[in-house]
Amino acid sequence: MSGPDGRNAGSADAGGVDPVTLEVIRNACTAIAEEMNANLIRTGYSPNIKERRDCSCAVFDADGDMISQAENMPVHLGAMPFSVAAALERYPPASLSPGDAVMVNDPFRGGAHLPDLTLVTPVYRGDELIAIAANRAHHADVGGSRAGSVAADSTEIYQEGIRIPPVKLFEGGEVVDDVMDLILANVRTPDERRGDLRAQQAANETARERLQDLSETYGTETLADAIEEIQDYSERRMRAAISELPDGTYEFSDTLDDDGQGTEGIEIRAAVTIDGEEITVDFDGTADQVAGAVNAVFAVTASATYYAVRCLTDPDIPPNEGCYRPIELEAPEGSVVNASPPAAVVGGNLEVSQRVTDVVLGALAEVVPERAIGACQGTMNNVTFGGTDPRNGRPYAFYETQGGGFGGRASGDGMDGVHVHMSNTMNTPAEVLETAYPLSVERYEYRPDTGGAGEFRGGLGLRRDIRVRDHEAAFSLLADRRKRGPYGIEGGSDGAPGDDKLLRNGEEESIDAKTARTLESDDVVSIRTPGGGGYGDPAARDRAAIERDLELGKLSLEAAREAYGYVPESEE
Repeated sequence: MSGPDGRNAGSADAGGVDPVTLEVIRNACTAIAEEMNANLIRTGYSPNIKERRDCSCAVFDADGDMISQAENMPVHLGAMPFSVAAALERYPPASLSPGDAVMVNDPFRGGAHLPDLTLVTPVYRGDELIAIAANRAHHADVGGSRAGSVAADSTEIYQEGIRIPPVKLFEGGEVVDDVMDLILANVRTPDERRGDLRAQQAANETARERLQDLSETYGTETLADAIEEIQDYSERRMRAAISELPDGTYEFSDTLDDDGQGTEGIEIRAAVTIDGEEITVDFDGTADQVAGAVNAVFAVTASATYYAVRCLTDPDIPPNEGCYRPIELEAPEGSVVNASPPAAVVGGNLEVSQRVTDVVLGALAEVVPERAIGACQGTMNNVTFGGTDPRNGRPYAFYETQGGGFGGRASGDGMDGVHVHMSNTMNTPAEVLETAYPLSVERYEYRPDTGGAGEFRGGLGLRRDIRVRDHEAAFSLLADRRKRGPYGIEGGSDGAPGDDKLLRNGEEESIDAKTARTLESDDVVSIRTPGGGGYGDPAARDRAAIERDLELGKLSLEAAREAYGYVPESEE
């Protein structure tokens, strides 16, 4: 039985596990993570989980090393091992029992940002710990100064919501009421939070049952040997992929627009060194942490780096702890990529993660240009609304991210209007949004001419206009790539920057990309997201592709003339 590349996942003497059994167990672990995720989405209470799928699931061995993951949110998955490690540090296996589950969201103790609540559940066969199930879900509100808990104007973590160190939320299969009550007393939408937390527990219970069945079928010793070999296999695959790249140090830098508190041009710099079978990514020279909310903790930076390296080496390598062993990170403490408390960090998980990805991919583009892409939109365009729903008099909190342009690449044009890189969510359907919240979607469309020109153009950004209905609402926007568009590569042009407007009483005014304000009834917020960077010389673009874009309204004739030197047949 062979792995995805046609090679055997192991050998007959790998811990005494034959290759067929090894491959069956590997695929079973992946299926368990996927089933966890399906159950979390199906049983989740909030639109952010049920519709946008802003959640991730993974399976770990008894030591807390990742075995398999459901391919959902890259920013969650690379960082979740830090949460599992923090949970095990606070509660060593000897202090845990069947039915226990540990909750954590503290970014400085294994979390990423406060809205992401991670639940860690040990799995036993009898009295023996055989594995760990974990999932992370973005909760639409965890308290703090702004509804939705993504405050663009926060300057310290205490303003961003309830901060939860590793603590048992379930013990012996029963909820710890004191802990649950404490969490729910600090959020605006407690019923929704309770429902989502129960869904997280249900997802981990799914993994517990399946892992116990797997252990029953093959025995705990065989299962442990197989898991170890699965991780070693991924390590061998990653080392082999790295060894095919030319040795050397490759550097790249890019910037965040600002932090919303007066600091502009926040540089993120990376030097990627390839040395045989190993890669070191050094962020020396990156800007110090800032006053605003765009600071990332180390786990977020690691997650983005792992993702970028995987993308440009061999994306088919089974993602687990072994896959990341050959990747070393160096991130200066107190910088925007390794912030120290009490820094505001909600935007680090959202915006810095995207820019770290852009920077690492930019450095590696010099090594493997045929696999590289123009920069994607480079932002999650985080939007929150909150207030009292006039339909029922109850508080509500709405959060979503917006798609934009994917970068052009050697194999074709970038995708239009999609969530990119560290954000792999879906949108909130207009019908769901308007049913669940006192809001309405007035306009939702592609932004023509926003994809960077190139032999293969960047994808288009989106425009999404949301109206406040019959009440006064708190609004926050946390976005980037408004001052400089995503970069093009190999001669491609930059994508168009994003742009945001407030439409009030028939007048339009620009709003900052990092802003928090109060909206009146019938105000409309218009979020206009960046396009992706282009790939290759625009002069090499196929005429038929230009005319197809013209026909579909993705490109105006004026832009076609300017970017591509296009002349209609009627004028030739």
